Amino acid sequence: MGRAAGPAGPFRTPNFSWYFTGQVLSNTGVWFQNLALQLVVLGATGSAQALSGITIAQFLPIFLLGIPAGRLLDRVAPRTVLLVTSLASAVVTASLVFVVTRDPDLWLLYAMVGVLGSVQAFERVAAQTIIFELVGPDGLSRAASISTISLAAARSVGPALAGLAFQGLGPSACILINAAAYLLVFASRLRIRPAELHRRSSQVRKREGDGIKAPGGPGAKALDGSASGAFRRSRDVNTLLIVNVVIALLAMNFGLVLTSTVNLSYGGDAGAVGAVHTLNAVGAILGGILAARRPRVSVRSMIAATSVFGAALALNAAAPTLLLFLTAAPVLGIAVGYYQGIVNAAAQESVRPQFIGRMMSLMTMGSYGMVPFGALLMGWVIDASSGRVALAVSAASAFVCLLVVLVRTRPASR
Repeated sequence: MGRAAGPAGPFRTPNFSWYFTGQVLSNTGVWFQNLALQLVVLGATGSAQALSGITIAQFLPIFLLGIPAGRLLDRVAPRTVLLVTSLASAVVTASLVFVVTRDPDLWLLYAMVGVLGSVQAFERVAAQTIIFELVGPDGLSRAASISTISLAAARSVGPALAGLAFQGLGPSACILINAAAYLLVFASRLRIRPAELHRRSSQVRKREGDGIKAPGGPGAKALDGSASGAFRRSRDVNTLLIVNVVIALLAMNFGLVLTSTVNLSYGGDAGAVGAVHTLNAVGAILGGILAARRPRVSVRSMIAATSVFGAALALNAAAPTLLLFLTAAPVLGIAVGYYQGIVNAAAQESVRPQFIGRMMSLMTMGSYGMVPFGALLMGWVIDASSGRVALAVSAASAFVCLLVVLVRTRPASR
């Protein structure tokens, strides 16, 4: 128990430290690839619609393959899946070098990004599923919250480094840097020691007098079937899935919304766009640390997370000038980091260990699978009004989710 005390507790477990290192490397490397692809497509076509094809090809496979990925992770060790996906990602990414040209074949480019997105569907689910095995039940909430910090940490440095690499070395170099990052990720995950992992299997230990038989017998099968039914009917599980989809669809499109707000609403330049994303990312790191301070997280913890998130979105939507918008950016980042840390920890804590793979596949489908649909929807809102209106819509969606959590977690009256 002492090893998991405090937000830094999970890092006292070498396996978690290697996992976290791999996540930071992976998320940072992806910025090099994404920036290169975006600028190449825009340079060749000048079309935002053509650019949206990259987003759809990247995230639609996650929506389509999320459930198969969860089923696989309930049967195959997450470490094994992560090792395979790291190598597969490196190979597919390196192959992109041959299509990233001044006049790219867009359909071939979309197809290859789609293949990479298919690999990432299993990668993302496995990366969430393995957390329990790394730290065990006592450190699960803190470790799940801390794992979200890797995204913010990569976002705080990735765009700037990727921009310098693109200007100085060109798109092919950016692609190769990401491929090399995946090889480093593979090396870090290889250092995770299987003997020190906590078991997450669905095996049931026989308890004296309870009538439960040894794993593999008919009693175990009946128990597993009963537990599966309870998982599907769980009020907490369904509440989290509903909130996750709504927030992902309407309130998590920051790449689009923040950039459009700075550029179109305030007339800010590229420097201002970079500043708002960096300030947001730095705040998200702090928000993730605050979430990790909670030793236990439940679905009711979402009450604070959604209310803080909604208030921060409303504050940013109300900013009348670019200076005030930049000032409010870290506040939004803190709220985003806190929300992501809490929702991931609540998802892990709300189910039995043997169903974590299934749960996190559904959460991944909601958070990443909604990206293309959310981008289309919020892009329409921005074109019809402004980025500030889009932020107001996002704030309203967070407050609606707050009401959903309040109603669905209300103690039963006697």
